[in-house]
Amino acid sequence: MNILIQKFNTKHDTAPFSQIKNEDYLPAFQESIASAKAEIDAIVNNPAEPDFDNTIAALSFSGEMLERISSIFFNLHSAETNDEIQKIAQEVSPLLSEFGNDVRLNKELFERVKTVYDKRASLNLTPEQATLLEKKYKGFSRNGANLPEDKKTKLREIDKELSKLSLQFGENVLAETNAFQLHITDEKDLAGLPEGAIEGAREMAMTQEKEGWVFTLDYPSYVPFMTYAYNRELRKKMALAFGAKGFNKNEFDNSEIVLQIVKLRHERANLLGYTSHADFVLEERMAESPQKVLIFLGDLLEKAKPAAQKEFEQLTQFANELDGIDVLQKWDGAYYSEKLKQKLFNLDDEKLKPYFQLEKVLNGAFTIAGKLYGIRFEEVQDIDKYHKDVRTYEVKDEKDELTAIFYADFFPRKGKRNGAWMTSYKPQYIKDGVNERPHVSIVCNFTKPTETKPSLLTFNEVTTLFHEFGHALHGMLADTVYPSLSGTSVYWDFVELPSQVMENWCYEPEALELFAHHYKTGEMIPMEYIEKIKESASFQEGMATLRQLSFGLLDMSWHSLDPGSITDVKTFELEQFASTQLYPDVAENAMSTAFSHIFQGGYSSGYYSYKWAEVLDADAFELFQEKGIFDAETARSFKEHILSKGGTEHPMELYKRFRGQEPKPDALLKRAGLL
Repeated sequence: MNILIQKFNTKHDTAPFSQIKNEDYLPAFQESIASAKAEIDAIVNNPAEPDFDNTIAALSFSGEMLERISSIFFNLHSAETNDEIQKIAQEVSPLLSEFGNDVRLNKELFERVKTVYDKRASLNLTPEQATLLEKKYKGFSRNGANLPEDKKTKLREIDKELSKLSLQFGENVLAETNAFQLHITDEKDLAGLPEGAIEGAREMAMTQEKEGWVFTLDYPSYVPFMTYAYNRELRKKMALAFGAKGFNKNEFDNSEIVLQIVKLRHERANLLGYTSHADFVLEERMAESPQKVLIFLGDLLEKAKPAAQKEFEQLTQFANELDGIDVLQKWDGAYYSEKLKQKLFNLDDEKLKPYFQLEKVLNGAFTIAGKLYGIRFEEVQDIDKYHKDVRTYEVKDEKDELTAIFYADFFPRKGKRNGAWMTSYKPQYIKDGVNERPHVSIVCNFTKPTETKPSLLTFNEVTTLFHEFGHALHGMLADTVYPSLSGTSVYWDFVELPSQVMENWCYEPEALELFAHHYKTGEMIPMEYIEKIKESASFQEGMATLRQLSFGLLDMSWHSLDPGSITDVKTFELEQFASTQLYPDVAENAMSTAFSHIFQGGYSSGYYSYKWAEVLDADAFELFQEKGIFDAETARSFKEHILSKGGTEHPMELYKRFRGQEPKPDALLKRAGLL
């Protein structure tokens, strides 16, 4: 019997990972798609007059089994993949895209939705119901329900092709990441590297039965190497490999795929009556239009560019004085920035790391969430996991009732993609009087514990952990009726607010004293270090802002122009980077061919939202700073108006309810030292 299509007989209905076999997936997808179709048919064939409950609510709760199987499968496709899972993904993605279109292009179903939508003014709906109705209607109209049959067929073809291409894109990036290794056998080539990085590389070599040390393009290996290795030639070798992912003119080359994706997205938008893919996407964002995004990015560029150029000149001069470097290259950036930062602030990641033991930082995040939102985390051993490194928690509220299940997966491994993300295995919703609680997960790639040391985090990794944990809180504290409006199901340029606002606590002495203790002596992080962390927070912020803006502008260029005439990825990129470029270009490298956020993840026409959300988070945290970072009333308001509400109302309305006004960019510019 296929475990995936039965009711999970597990604690809290958690996913039975250890009992799932790869061969279960395809039949489970086929069966759950068939059952979701039957649910849709039942809605369509209901003889009763269409109303909110029998059409909109019924639609919202349909396909529950399919959703569940999809979330398990695709989460593992990112966190614990193998050749077999990748092969299944290639088979399953077109089926899902086909099913999605079967629903969105179902004429009779759309007729029923439209009937309810047309009489919405007289229905006396709650704000959440009104939002759901609007979203369901737009889900059809924005995806071709009003198109003639021939164009609907064309739309289906495009969607099928796009789902395959973005999967292929991601698999190529992963293959390229895994294909490169820097194998060092001469100890002097390790000069400058922290012992943790050396130890990790030694262990990596041992697992491959090699002499010496092996460095990879995974962040915990790559970043320390680029930041500390004295050997400039080897830094160059690493940087070239990193920057050439998907651009090596081999079987994993993504250049053609990028061009195909942007052309298909453009064609799809035109088919639906939009000028560009960006116009289509931004209609459902706080930003509303490409023009608004470009004005927003342009304003920030104007403020950040002079600062960035000044910082770059300072860095170039420093590298020249220190090592006689005439022209600063991309593989010099992290290295000399770290040296300059140490000189200016006498602050070194290696000095800080002993105070940021993973266990303690995680418990610190738990304690802070407890102080703010009244929840506590209990690690449990009786919930199934998909890998032995995963840790499982029950999250309880003040009344000792279950708030959520929380999974944490912290270390790199072969089947896991780079980076850090939050995801969920089951959404929160209320059905038949029961408030179903969510199952939420965060996945990161931190340095593994070694024989002699626990996992110690750089300060950057500390903020990453808090960032993903902020997303997790958004999922865990959800309190909405309908699953599609729950937790992080919000406008894409609003979704980063809960995550980015959490990072602010990492800079506050009152929060740091809860978890920043030396892993050997237990002593608290010295106050002067905290001062320096705060001081250095805006170090090279101009350059960092320029870098973020360059990605946002590249994304907008791919998606707000007609890509028909673009024939070469590299040439196009160079044109787009002209206004933000500081370092000399590297001919062998391209950004787009590994820009997974926009070609595999959901950030196409949305990369600007990181900066957009920074404006929101700086503005929101300013209120916490005024009232006290653990102020109960401010926390209650943030939980009530932002975290628990999901996508039930327009985000600007929710934000104004919390803040009393629209966000202003001043707090961000002040924090970044750009005012």
